[in-house]
Amino acid sequence: MASEFSRTLSLLRKERGVSQRTAASDLGISQALLSHYENGIREPGLSFVVKACDYYHVSADFILGRTLSREGSMLTSEEILNAAEPGNVLQGSVMATLQSKLLSGAIGVLFGLLGKLGDKTAINAAAAYLGSGVYQLYRHLYREAGANEGYFALDAGDCAMGMAEVDMKLEETKFVHALKQQTAQKAAFPDLSPETLAEAYPGRNQSMTQVLSSADARLNGLSQQ
Repeated sequence: MASEFSRTLSLLRKERGVSQRTAASDLGISQALLSHYENGIREPGLSFVVKACDYYHVSADFILGRTLSREGSMLTSEEILNAAEPGNVLQGSVMATLQSKLLSGAIGVLFGLLGKLGDKTAINAAAAYLGSGVYQLYRHLYREAGANEGYFALDAGDCAMGMAEVDMKLEETKFVHALKQQTAQKAAFPDLSPETLAEAYPGRNQSMTQVLSSADARLNGLSQQ
């Protein structure tokens, strides 16, 4: 929990767009001490946690890493299941169902935002990118289950050589290029502030937050190796 606190504390400051010196002054501590808190070198007392919650307008549960909701409500299994497709409970283990709902909720937010931007190239590239990822994982499952890979047009050897990954990289490049074009044309991008997303995508936004948080932690771990 200490590592989650230090990471969240640092992210909240950066999100607010203030320097470490400014935040430290506003919170009534030295910049060196705030740096120690943000880097997990020292743990703060309860009084500082309360000040930080008030300063960043979040709950103690959120800043301590106990919930993904800034208001403090815990994300339950039932809420995750209902967030994406109410009434549709998938077959299989609870873990598989939860992961499916988390991803479907996050993807729903992503395409909702892309729909507001209205760029068909970006939307199609995002769909193709995700589709190739699903294809690759399903192909691995299909192979290990002993099914006939002649069902697929792509040769098993080419699949094993990572053709899906190549396609995903190409589609990601198209996606980024489309967004840069929108920026160059001064397009109106959707508001991505936490408050706006929570209001526009209730339930689903928490799925997006959890997917991003988990992926960010994994990738950050790889970068530290």
